[in-house]
Amino acid sequence: MRSDLAAAIPVNAAQLPAAGLLWWILSTTEDQYDSGYDGAWGIFCLLVFAPLLLPVLGLLLSVVLTLPAVVFARPVTRRSGGPEWACRTVAAAVVAVGWGAVAAVLWHWPFVTTTSVLTALGLLPALGIAYVRTRSWSRWGLWWRSALACAALFALALGGGLAASLSGLVPPYEPPRLTPAQLTGVWRGDNGAELRLERAGRAEARGLPVEPTDRDPATPGHRDYVVCSGSGAWKPDAGTGDTDRPGILLHLDTGCGEDTRWSVSGTEESPRLYVLFGDPDAGTLRVLDRADG
Repeated sequence: MRSDLAAAIPVNAAQLPAAGLLWWILSTTEDQYDSGYDGAWGIFCLLVFAPLLLPVLGLLLSVVLTLPAVVFARPVTRRSGGPEWACRTVAAAVVAVGWGAVAAVLWHWPFVTTTSVLTALGLLPALGIAYVRTRSWSRWGLWWRSALACAALFALALGGGLAASLSGLVPPYEPPRLTPAQLTGVWRGDNGAELRLERAGRAEARGLPVEPTDRDPATPGHRDYVVCSGSGAWKPDAGTGDTDRPGILLHLDTGCGEDTRWSVSGTEESPRLYVLFGDPDAGTLRVLDRADG
């Protein structure tokens, strides 16, 4: 078991930068809510600190995914008499399904997506350690080969991701263009927030976050937003200046807070309204979902 672990850690570490890059490229198909640098700064930091992080993350994946798959595959291989690679592939998928079910129950992660990602992460190490264990490499020899494999996988992921993006296979996210009729209705968010938009341009808010009167972060007791209730008015906003994202402008007659621009997100089938209060890099995101279909 110890030799399996020693072989699994470098194999797991080698695939993680490429996996992280692919995850970031795929995340561009989802709304980033105009926050920060859309994850690019985080990717840069991960690359800088990768030499320190990869062994730790490789150990974590080895314990959670690879070793359980190896333990499960051994008796299956002996009893079935089938090829070892096939048994290891099945074992990696079974372990991923188990963790996918746990994540779905405890954290409400999407089961299919979580299982698919964990299977992809567990497959290469489950197959690779059988090859690594047949080589008489020293520990440093194993790790520098892992570094070369890491660079090759990262370059392959980068080239494939760029090609997919440029060819349109991974299209960037585009918010829906909702008509005023599609914007009318009831929108609800966390902590009981509710916004009712009427066709005549009237609005009713209950427990709704809005822009604060004082937006200076240096002010003592400053808050990114204030919570208001009451009636007011709204109108569609096509987006000008810093953003061309469609949205609405909301004004409350209660004198609580300032006029607030809610931007459109989601899809035409499941639209959302959102606003990012405070610092775009570390602000407070509040989201409203369509409540009446």
